[in-house]
Amino acid sequence: MAYEQFAYLYDRLMEDMPYGEWLHFAGQCWDKYGKPRRIVDLGCGTGSMAVPLARQGFEVYGIDLSDDMLAVAQHKADEEQRRSAFAPGGSVTWLQQDMREWEIGRPADAVLSFCDCVNYLLEEEDVLSSFRSAYAGLKPGGIFVFDVHTPYQLEAYAKTQPFFLNEDDIAYIWTSDYDPSRVEIEHSLTIFVKEGAYDETGSDDALTERFHRVEELHVQRAYALDWIERALKEAGFRETEVYADFLWKRPTAETQRAFFVAVK
Repeated sequence: MAYEQFAYLYDRLMEDMPYGEWLHFAGQCWDKYGKPRRIVDLGCGTGSMAVPLARQGFEVYGIDLSDDMLAVAQHKADEEQRRSAFAPGGSVTWLQQDMREWEIGRPADAVLSFCDCVNYLLEEEDVLSSFRSAYAGLKPGGIFVFDVHTPYQLEAYAKTQPFFLNEDDIAYIWTSDYDPSRVEIEHSLTIFVKEGAYDETGSDDALTERFHRVEELHVQRAYALDWIERALKEAGFRETEVYADFLWKRPTAETQRAFFVAVK
């Protein structure tokens, strides 16, 4: 399996992620802060958020650094439109850009960045750059909504690893190395994929008993929630709120995933 084909495994490995809960939380934000028309999805990956938003009638811009992920997202959007057209006004535009420095040429009503994308920014200045770009890309009154893994969650990964998956078509061994001084974790995944199980078309016609090995390395850093709030203010946001684990409640010491809503 060629390295670039890993993007086609992503949805299989992420199928249990709470995409429905992210979409629901975004909808609750619209109820509270006003429904947007134009949305930027930062770190859109394979379009699992962007495509459903376009289906609902939003004008969506999916931004990701990986052209392989964007190729899968485009395929997903094409398949969706073949099955049924997007709601009136719905569209999605894919852009290969860095979340620390991006632009779409027009102000957005909302910027979203879910699935802990901000944790992949490993230096404070990178986080600040991303916040400044979000602020610059929004219209006055627009909102920036994102989530992060907390320091508590990274520590929990370190304590409970290694992780394993063993299914007929795919298996992995996932180990983690935690650096408490930087609150940074390195996830090493060795993935074994049955030949022909996952390709550009999703075809399973060529299933055999041979497996390909794929190595993946992901590094994340967690930041103190009060530091993130200060960084948002430094970037220019006039109002910030932080909530815990898909709930409209303040975080606690055991919050795993924190949600920020910042208003320009």
